[in-house]
Amino acid sequence: MTDNAVSLVRTLVPSLWGTVVAWLVGVGLLPGDLADDARGLATTFLVPVAISGVYAGFRWLETRSWIPVWLSRLLLGSTRQPTYVSSR
Repeated sequence: MTDNAVSLVRTLVPSLWGTVVAWLVGVGLLPGDLADDARGLATTFLVPVAISGVYAGFRWLETRSWIPVWLSRLLLGSTRQPTYVSSR
């Protein structure tokens, strides 16, 4: 897989997980108080916040080797981190 593809996969997969978390709050499967407060903000605020939080959490766990390779692949879409070559 190319570095560009890896970077896209590692953005898309955590975004999907964040969307699932936001959806769970929206449909009330998470605590009632949290869901009531979040319903009005779900489409404009909660989804990007959930995606960012999920991605940051997964990346933090990955750097500490606290999650097995299979779980990292499931949560981030790939265990390989992209490398970027400077054009200078």
